[in-house]
Amino acid sequence: MKVREYNECVDLYSDKVFRFVLKNVNDEEMAKDIIQDTYLKLWEKHENVEFAKAKSYIFTTAYHTMIDYIRKNKRLSSYDNEQNADLIDSYGKSVPAREHVDLKRILNEALHLLPEGQRSVILLRDYEGYSYQEIGKITGMSESQVKVYIYRGRLFLKNYIKDPSLIM
Repeated sequence: MKVREYNECVDLYSDKVFRFVLKNVNDEEMAKDIIQDTYLKLWEKHENVEFAKAKSYIFTTAYHTMIDYIRKNKRLSSYDNEQNADLIDSYGKSVPAREHVDLKRILNEALHLLPEGQRSVILLRDYEGYSYQEIGKITGMSESQVKVYIYRGRLFLKNYIKDPSLIM
């Protein structure tokens, strides 16, 4: 891949991959870091990546980078929770009241309750429009595993959204 093609990849795919990562991590700064790392990795390998396969490479790299960030963040938050356990216990947790129905918010809540794998394949399929085969290449799953994850994830989302306790 040449420099011109690399720049074209940034123009073509950065918004899509950012949306995908942001939907998964729900943290704009972390999503920006992941995208920056993804494009840095692409630049480091630009001589070995064909322009025709760059989109798949970018999404695959972003997916794996995102998983690394999530795992690292879980370890850090687990450590912080252990350090601050007395503070949390003494003050308790407050749950914000739901004043009205906001379907988008409820759907985002439901998405973040899904396991990482299910959330990623649903976002790749329903938000980004990838085929089952492309999702399999990006995530490293078989096509049948992708279909199962999507089915289970959609079933959970359907049941979560239908829950009457969410509507006040």
